Amino acid sequence: MSVEQVHGVIELPEGSWWDWDVVAWDRGQFRLAADHDLTYHHALELVFTAPAFVSCAASFQDPRFRAPTSEEVATVTDRLGDTPPVLVAFEADAGGAEPVSYLIAADRLDIVQETVLRYWREDVAPDQRFAPWVRPGR
Repeated sequence: MSVEQVHGVIELPEGSWWDWDVVAWDRGQFRLAADHDLTYHHALELVFTAPAFVSCAASFQDPRFRAPTSEEVATVTDRLGDTPPVLVAFEADAGGAEPVSYLIAADRLDIVQETVLRYWREDVAPDQRFAPWVRPGR
């Protein structure tokens, strides 16, 4: 699912999306992966195209997505010089005593639901792919 413009709560597909981590981050994209346990695979990715502002831990659990506050919108707009098409806000458990607030601004958001294997195996199903760091035989 592609989202061209969002400044509110994003709707995730049904599933157990408790465990999250960053699987890619460069000029072109910021990619978050999620599942109930990230040990062997993940089944959901939030792909932010052309990330302009990212305040997010490398891994976290149980995010609660919400609309960005007016202060968050103003902060990002002041830094970027314009309001971004996509601005996603959420609180999550990053291992501390209290949940942490996160904010991501980008040109576009794609929500991808498919099985992404985090380890090598020979018998990959057609509806599966490997995470970028997985190499044959590893």
